Amino acid sequence: MNLAAYGHCLRGVVGRELLRFLHQRSRFVAALVRPLVWLFVFAAGFRMALGVAMTEPYQTYVLYEVYIVPGLMGMIQLFNGMQSSLSMVYDREMGSMRVLLVSPFPRGYLLMCKLLAGTLVSILQVYVFLAIAYAYGVQVPLLGYVLVLPALIVTGFLVGALGMLLSSAVHQLENFAGIMNFVIFPMFFLSSALYPLWRLQEGSELIYRIALFNPFTHAVEMIRFALYEQLNSEATLIVLATTLVLLWLAMIAYNPAKGMMTRRGGPSGE
Repeated sequence: MNLAAYGHCLRGVVGRELLRFLHQRSRFVAALVRPLVWLFVFAAGFRMALGVAMTEPYQTYVLYEVYIVPGLMGMIQLFNGMQSSLSMVYDREMGSMRVLLVSPFPRGYLLMCKLLAGTLVSILQVYVFLAIAYAYGVQVPLLGYVLVLPALIVTGFLVGALGMLLSSAVHQLENFAGIMNFVIFPMFFLSSALYPLWRLQEGSELIYRIALFNPFTHAVEMIRFALYEQLNSEATLIVLATTLVLLWLAMIAYNPAKGMMTRRGGPSGE
């Protein structure tokens, strides 16, 4: 097969995911409501806890919002990555996943197309969220909106590969929904998305150590630094390495000769 055939396959997989997302308007609204609630409500409560009065200069009482915006961007991608994997379980139950995986294209290429599609959807959600945050008064350097794009792509692949790995082991839609919550909330709350690492260390050394081993912590730090026109090389290297490992494990898991699929009766889970 030539490059045109691979390009046609990529457009088909990505286009299908984008159309599915656009037709599921409730999913789009839910993806935005979740971080906006944290931005508007949680940050306001945090200011009250600090005793920051609304009469203070505007830059003072939006300081915490400025801090948590990168964490909420990561939250959007984390939830979307799990949601995309949930759709893979659904497609496998309906049989459409089998049709995709038995095509003449390499299985690894097809899975990468699925990951790219999910990543593009999450990036679309993130930039809509940033536009709303900008209107609210949480503004970042204009160049940061561009520089953060590579970080968003890598983070999208990170959480997407994790979700894909989980979906290879779970074949019932109801079970995967429970596992999503078991994975999402510890990854989010045991990270620097809401509080700086030094603040976590002051509260609990154990939680601080767990957060350091949490790859989502480094993904959030990578996004945070990129959004403010800086490069966190350590976080970037950790996220890239973790993403490659998860991709490798997901490819093995979806290999019918080696992974979970061979013990579960093929791509459809029959």
